[in-house]
Amino acid sequence: MSAVLQNLLKLCDTPRDNALLRFGIANEYAKAQDWPAAALQAREALARQGDFSAAWKLLGKALAAGGDAAAALAAYREGIAVAQARGDLQAVKEMTVFARRIEKQLAADGQGAG
Repeated sequence: MSAVLQNLLKLCDTPRDNALLRFGIANEYAKAQDWPAAALQAREALARQGDFSAAWKLLGKALAAGGDAAAALAAYREGIAVAQARGDLQAVKEMTVFARRIEKQLAADGQGAG
């Protein structure tokens, strides 16, 4: 575990525990390719701030990398709706690209896209 991650984890359940902290922790877990922990912390960020576009994007990435394409697609779709409502056009574009890739993957695998 990195020193950065250790320091961030110390702030959990303190007055400084917020969406940005949990997003930072999720990012650190993603760097370490600990996808379940990254997804968990991204969800924690979203529990604190549901309209956090970057957290939706990271949740989708973590779920996809962890092998749960259907859940990743659902996260990206919800994230796209949130980002559109916020006017966060760059996040909309990025998550739309990622969602389309998953849709194509699921269609190729014969699982359907939703």
